[in-house]
Amino acid sequence: MGVLSGLEDLLRSCAPRVLAAVARRYGDFYAAEDAVQEALLAAAKQWPGAGVPDDPAAWLIRVAARRHIETVRSEQARRRREAIPQDPLPEVRGDDELTLLVLCCHPALSPPAQVALTLRAVGGLTTAEIARALLVPEATVGQRISRAKQRIRETGARFAMPPDSEIGERLTGVRQVLYLIFNEGSTASSGGSLHRVELSAEAIRLTRQLRDRLPEDGEVAGLLALMLLTDARRPARTRPDGALVPLAAQDRGKWDRAAIAEGIEIITDALKRFPVGPFQVQAAIAAVHDEAPDAAGTDWPQILLLYRLLEALAPGPMVTLNRIVALAEVDGPLPALRELESLPPAIEHRVAAVRAHLLERSGAREAARDEYRRAARLTLSLPEQRYLESQASRLS
Repeated sequence: MGVLSGLEDLLRSCAPRVLAAVARRYGDFYAAEDAVQEALLAAAKQWPGAGVPDDPAAWLIRVAARRHIETVRSEQARRRREAIPQDPLPEVRGDDELTLLVLCCHPALSPPAQVALTLRAVGGLTTAEIARALLVPEATVGQRISRAKQRIRETGARFAMPPDSEIGERLTGVRQVLYLIFNEGSTASSGGSLHRVELSAEAIRLTRQLRDRLPEDGEVAGLLALMLLTDARRPARTRPDGALVPLAAQDRGKWDRAAIAEGIEIITDALKRFPVGPFQVQAAIAAVHDEAPDAAGTDWPQILLLYRLLEALAPGPMVTLNRIVALAEVDGPLPALRELESLPPAIEHRVAAVRAHLLERSGAREAARDEYRRAARLTLSLPEQRYLESQASRLS
């Protein structure tokens, strides 16, 4: 199981780079994805027996390019009975994934379709992972991806970075996709590991590229700052055995101070120079947490004010839940418990975990224990399950 899981992770990490390289070389995203999927299937069959190549991405690119050429030759032969001349193999370039991301956020696609397609093509997430990230049924995600690929093919869009004047039309989708990819890497929605570092690292790399391309966009700056300030805590978020460590209990000496300093510098500059947006507010909240010397020194009144601002700018169930957590730190658990009842079932396991914590703080230990256990049953993340079950056992 471990070997198969490792192979699956390797293929997943290679897929976006391979797809971007093949799509750039031949200009046809739709056909390139088909060719890459065939290459991935070939690798899944051959590598367990033959061994993993020294350069897995190059192997996949060669196979995908060969599949693409064979397909084109077959189509051309049927129409003109001519062979296509040999093409040089595509190469991986540092900006390929950013170009692929912008292509997937084509204005002909609806925002939900942009997000789903980019998470598949650039983030390498499965349909089930995308469904959990977007809080929608898996079948819906599958339909969105299929229709999005068909729509891109119909528009005749080629693999090329559009001019800066057109990038602005796609920025909302691009930023949201990068945020979701980072979140899935920072706190995996399922599986045995809390982190998927390859996803969070890729999101940060792509966001850096986007900021270099659009240095006057305040929300891109805010997004990069948010990622850096959040990722800086990653070394302290788990114990050596993989157990989850909540923010209040983390060893802040393990936090990445260089990333924190960079994130604070970016968000401070953005808040001075640009209109305030949701990602900037989230980065400001992360900065308040990261600047606190310890949990007791956290400026919760400021965090509560920032969450109220965020709720006005970008309302949503997770924003409301986080505001309620801040409210409990400022006004106590009872007002916060009353507000939890208004949240939707889509984030039920997170609501149950917060309710358990607030019940424990209010002295209702038995009710808190039951809520911890319910939250553990509802989450698909094994580290979260273990943490919530340990909290319930502590109250038994």
